[in-house]
Amino acid sequence: MEDEIGERGEDMCMKSFLWHGGSVYDAWFSCASNQVAQVLLTLPYSFSQMGMASGVILQIFYGFMGSWTAYLISVLYVEYRSRKEKQNVTFNNHVIQWFEVLDGLLGPYWKAIGLTFNCTFLLFGSVIQLIACASNIYYINDKLDKRTWTYIFGACCATTVFIPSFHNYRIWAFLGLVMTTYTAWYLTIAALVHGQVEGVTHSGPTKLVLYFTGATNILYTFGGHAVTVEIMHAMWRPRKFKYIYLLATLYVFTLTIPSAISVYWAFGDQLLTHANAFALLPNSPWRDAAVILMLIHQFITFGYACTPLYFVWEKVIGMHETNSILLRAVTRLPVVIPIWFLAIIFPFFGPINSAVGALLVTFTVYIIPSLAHILTYRSAYSRQNAAEKPPAVIGGWRGAYVVNVVVVVWVLVVGFGLGGWASMTNFIKQVDTFGLFAKCYQCPPSRPHH
Repeated sequence: MEDEIGERGEDMCMKSFLWHGGSVYDAWFSCASNQVAQVLLTLPYSFSQMGMASGVILQIFYGFMGSWTAYLISVLYVEYRSRKEKQNVTFNNHVIQWFEVLDGLLGPYWKAIGLTFNCTFLLFGSVIQLIACASNIYYINDKLDKRTWTYIFGACCATTVFIPSFHNYRIWAFLGLVMTTYTAWYLTIAALVHGQVEGVTHSGPTKLVLYFTGATNILYTFGGHAVTVEIMHAMWRPRKFKYIYLLATLYVFTLTIPSAISVYWAFGDQLLTHANAFALLPNSPWRDAAVILMLIHQFITFGYACTPLYFVWEKVIGMHETNSILLRAVTRLPVVIPIWFLAIIFPFFGPINSAVGALLVTFTVYIIPSLAHILTYRSAYSRQNAAEKPPAVIGGWRGAYVVNVVVVVWVLVVGFGLGGWASMTNFIKQVDTFGLFAKCYQCPPSRPHH
């Protein structure tokens, strides 16, 4: 009897270790793993559009800007939760989401704005992961076209309905970061070993439309904090989150900058017609391993992007506080269907990243958090009683206000304005060239099998 109890206890400990996370380290792994996924493969493409110097500078600039707005989101979450807890509100079976934070702090209009932008961004973020799955697997097995692979991976990613919340991504977040780390350093080393192709040219930037398309893809790269609130809510001590995203970004720099520089150095302008870096690297077991690891990671990232949508749908139909995992999984399935369908309509791996970045990421994770912070603390009373005050290193409240205004103006003009024009021009060009429901986007001409 004692042996059975001991074995059961060990099983519970192992299950808790692998399945139920909530520490600072879990949050760091979640942020770092979620921040860079398939976009790692498109950054060399962005470098070919805008040149190496601009690519590196904008990665660093948008990385720190993204870290700032993630910090703002974390501050507003703590403010909202502390106010609710003073009113004796508990969240035992309820996951707080960004639109609820906006509703509690600024009212129903802000709730509607946050809900619209956040859900649309996460919807297309999930679509991009499906497109990336099909694009990547094609470089291992081209017997099926990319559209067929999208059908297959849509069914595979639908299994994320069984993962209840971000608590349960502990082992997946760790493995996901290991996978992207391997892939990034594979790209770096493989490109350097391959060397420059004969007659390589590095002519970027040549056109404004290409320059701002590439810049917006980098904006998208460091705008992956639309799930910040859900990750914080899964922490045992959410107040410790505020600098985690910055630390995750610093690590991500070690993956994105060397790999993009190396691949662009090796292949130059060839990347302008090859949005996926795997397309230019030679076949090898190392490349196949990177492709497989990225496929698994895209499954994980699909779950990160889609889980908040599952929560919203559960709340709409009144199933959010149900304890049955199976019942919640069944009710979540309708969320996956439109994602599957959109991935088949718009299979434009690379250009769709920039379009989503310009039209959705700009507002969702840059402009709205900055404006929300300004308005939440516009009165002296709210600043005096704030749950979290701005760090002294940026100049306190005045410094925070200045930084927020700069973020709003920059992202509105450069990200949404110029980036929106460029990315939509490029996106429409892809539609005109390949058509909607393209069977095999950017596939090489088929060759007869001997």
